[in-house]
Amino acid sequence: MAAQRGKDILLKIEDGSGVFVTVAGLRARTISLNARTVDATDGDSAGRWRELLAGAGVKSAAVSGQGVFRDAASDALIREAFFAQTAPGWQLIVPDFGVLEGPFLVAALEYAGEHEGEASFAISLASAGEIGFTGL
Repeated sequence: MAAQRGKDILLKIEDGSGVFVTVAGLRARTISLNARTVDATDGDSAGRWRELLAGAGVKSAAVSGQGVFRDAASDALIREAFFAQTAPGWQLIVPDFGVLEGPFLVAALEYAGEHEGEASFAISLASAGEIGFTGL
């Protein structure tokens, strides 16, 4: 896989009608996939090596992003999801890799601005259910 431009990673939120709207104004994004392990080591473990129980750990995904505030349709959807604490569908599109899709809760939403600068925001998402993956 060749090097990719960071700006090509897209974050989209579902608008309630099955349509995904690109989150406008994002300048930086991070996607973290995690899987906890379950230690199944016992006194009979070969050579006293740790044994992990396959498929037993909890999987999670976290997304964070920062950008400029645009007061677009996607911003309104994000605010609504945060204040209602609902978990709408989201798509995370990584070029030449794939699409992660599933419900995420808006765990943090921050707004900031300098007197002589643009208004900005930061968002943190936490997976709230099964996340599917489709390769590109």
